[in-house]
This record gives sequence, structure tokens and C-alpha cells, in this order.
Amino acid sequence: MNFFVMKNSKFAIRVASDGDVSILARLAAQLGYPVDAAEMGARYARVRAARVGEVFVAEHIADEQVVGWTHVVPRLQLEDAPFAELAGLVVDDAVRGAGVGAVLLKAAEMWARSEGFATMRVRSNVVRERAHRFYEREGYERIKAQAVFRKDLK
Repeated sequence: MNFFVMKNSKFAIRVASDGDVSILARLAAQLGYPVDAAEMGARYARVRAARVGEVFVAEHIADEQVVGWTHVVPRLQLEDAPFAELAGLVVDDAVRGAGVGAVLLKAAEMWARSEGFATMRVRSNVVRERAHRFYEREGYERIKAQAVFRKDLK
């Protein structure tokens, strides 16, 4: 039996489980982050073991299919007050625009409030203009643009 964090007439939000890793991987690939189920399973296991943040999934009530997920994490930094950050939010292409993202975002915000955070932040790729409009509709304000750098350490 699943514990649902929240529901509306079409979608139910619950905490993700080990059985969801294949769909988490498939949805991540839709957004341009290809990963196989085994690697997603390993990542999910690390996230769960660290007990940092939460991963929620959205199920379509009619058929109980997972149609989206979100990952919210705490951010503790010396230069800023603590805040929660949306590490990822993915909605299946087939249901994008149907309200899944908004319900997932509300679940992440509920988690953040329950953990004592007064602020939530989202980072979004500069090319994802549709996502930017979504976050602005949900009450988020753009506070800065930045470059992201990476160095492989292998």
C-alpha cells in the first residue's frame, strides 16, 4: 500500500521506492539525461542511504502509472542562509502541461517547509524557456544567471 503525500483529481504524489528506478531513468532520458536503470538504481540507493532530501513520484490515478518525479535537497552554505533546492523535476512528455509538474512542485515545497526551510530554489538550464515560464507561474522569481563548470576527476 502506498502512502500518498498529496492527491488531486488526476494525480497522486508519493515518496519514490526502489521499484520506481526504471521509470525514473526513462523519464530522465526524456529530459536529455540518459541513464540506464542499473545506474539510476545505484544513484537512488546512494540518495536513500544518505538520508538527504526526498524523491517524490506522481502517479496517474486512472492507471497508477508513474508520470513524473522530483528530487528536493537541503542546501547548507556558509555564504547564504539554508534553503531547499529542487535538484530535478521531470514530467512524462505524454502528460506535460496537465498539471503534474505543479503537483510535484507543491510536494517538494511541503517537504521543504516540513524541514524548516523558508526558501526554495530551482536551477533551470537557460534553454528551457518553457520550464522558466512554469516556475514563474508557480511564484518563483529569477534571481541570477550563472555559468556551470565541470572537471572530470578520474
